Amino acid sequence: MHAWKYRLTAAAAVVAAAAGVFAAGPAAQAARGGDEGDGGWEPIGGRTVDLQVLALNDLHGALEPPTGSNGEVIHEHEDGTTETITAGGVEYLATGLREARQGQERSVTVAAGDLVGATPLLSGLFHDEPTVEALNALEMDVAGVGNHEFDEGWEELVRLQEGGCHPEDGCYAEGREFTGAGFPYLAANVVHEDTGEPVLAPYSVQRLNGIRVGFIGVTLEGTADIVTQEGIEGLEFLDEVETINRYTAELREQGVNAVIALVHEGGYPASEAYNADCDADGGGLSGPITQIAAETDAGVDALVTGHTHQPYVCTVPDPSGRDRLVTSAASNGRLFTELNMEYDRLRRDIVRTSVEGTNRVVDREQERAPDLTELIGYWNELAAPVANAPIGWITEDIAGRGAGSPEFPLGDLIADAQLAHAREVDQEADLAWMNPGGVRADLTYAASGEEGDGVVTYGEGFTVQPFSNTVNLLDLSGEQLLAVLREQVSGANEASPKILQPSEGLAYTLDLTRSGADRIVAGSVTVGGEPLDPAATYRVAVNSFLAGGGDGFATLAEGGDPVVGNDDMAVLADYLTANSTAETPLAPPAADRITVVG
Repeated sequence: MHAWKYRLTAAAAVVAAAAGVFAAGPAAQAARGGDEGDGGWEPIGGRTVDLQVLALNDLHGALEPPTGSNGEVIHEHEDGTTETITAGGVEYLATGLREARQGQERSVTVAAGDLVGATPLLSGLFHDEPTVEALNALEMDVAGVGNHEFDEGWEELVRLQEGGCHPEDGCYAEGREFTGAGFPYLAANVVHEDTGEPVLAPYSVQRLNGIRVGFIGVTLEGTADIVTQEGIEGLEFLDEVETINRYTAELREQGVNAVIALVHEGGYPASEAYNADCDADGGGLSGPITQIAAETDAGVDALVTGHTHQPYVCTVPDPSGRDRLVTSAASNGRLFTELNMEYDRLRRDIVRTSVEGTNRVVDREQERAPDLTELIGYWNELAAPVANAPIGWITEDIAGRGAGSPEFPLGDLIADAQLAHAREVDQEADLAWMNPGGVRADLTYAASGEEGDGVVTYGEGFTVQPFSNTVNLLDLSGEQLLAVLREQVSGANEASPKILQPSEGLAYTLDLTRSGADRIVAGSVTVGGEPLDPAATYRVAVNSFLAGGGDGFATLAEGGDPVVGNDDMAVLADYLTANSTAETPLAPPAADRITVVG
């Protein structure tokens, strides 16, 4: 029996009796895909009810207010001018979510992956248990997995779901055991190769005061290319569309017609502003999510997405040609998306034309949630001896990906640190590369605590490089080295180039007026000031992620004579300590090793 009763209108009762279908009721109607008005059934208390969905993505364990460009959003005014607003921090996020839920009888909070992984020290030092506890306090209801949920391997992801002490580090306080996520993590397209079964639940049906809404969670099919291979051995990542469509059909068979997909893949809006009209003036959305959205079963009512760290609320037509909302709330808890819609209790489905979405800023003018402040304080006390230790001094901000250019100062700094370490291991090392996605934050001059301006703490360094990769050495021929440079802008990376951050000693021209591999001007490449010799052998340092062919750099996986060096964060700390003091702080590199044309 359902939680509410149905009545027949007088006219419909006569028709139903004559047809002999008086007992069919709403269940049979849903099974045959009844449309509005079919059978004349009308729920007591009104046919439609309001439904609210609050959505996050790419939190990356940003419990404390993120700094630099990672803690800012761009607001667009009606006159076209913009302003930058500082945003983020789970104490403020909790307040925003709780206020948004007020007065809502049916509200559900969801996420589209990368809630953990690539996290600041406060969370990463404790294998992201603090973030999961914060998500529980935020009253997360259901979350899809992203690629970063696999940073420490799929078995560790299962532990985050189910709870228990870490298998190596144990519990972090006597009498306090980690209880795991109080919400289901969904991994519909992540299956065991031998059985074909998902590593976690493929979907979740949320029961909200008399209605049912299904959520399907998938990560990008290319996850295996961007995570460490050891942690996903024996897993297969399936096509996103095929997986969502399969489980949409399964939910439909159960009478669940209201379906929302949580997809850890995203797109790029025309404007950087979180509140820009995505569909105005033909701006729209580009990137991988557009094809996924266009091919996903029309029975899915909205797609909550992530991965690209962009803010957008856009429409993309479904296979039947009807507009469907596709949303993303940037990253680091700077925004959350509020989706409001009507649920038709007769059809047991969301009214597509009623779906509206708005990205809400998690500004720092609002009150902090005391329970989250207490939680952060608890973990900060445990982390303080490590996090607050100074490891270097800088003259000004050193920009990471926030620099907005293919080459950025912090990328060069990290590559220089890795080259210095490589030369301690092998004095013949020629150059180093750092993957741009591995630089997770800027180094900021302003103090984040009591350390003083210009001081870089271990915690700040860890926020920049949280993956615990090793610095590996390998041999490449000159021909292979050129192939790596070309892989930045061709093959898997042609549509969205990944420009490796170069150490000193490597220089070349990147011509953006050309296409594909031709963007690398072959005759411009020099190593140690000398033209690249295709027949020579070069000793190269990269992190273990790149050494395994990550980010589409298959040639790096073919490197010869491999040697494993130290942890990359330890390498960065050692470099900063050796090359800076309070009296002689380190200036940002000029970021002039790549000459960009166009």
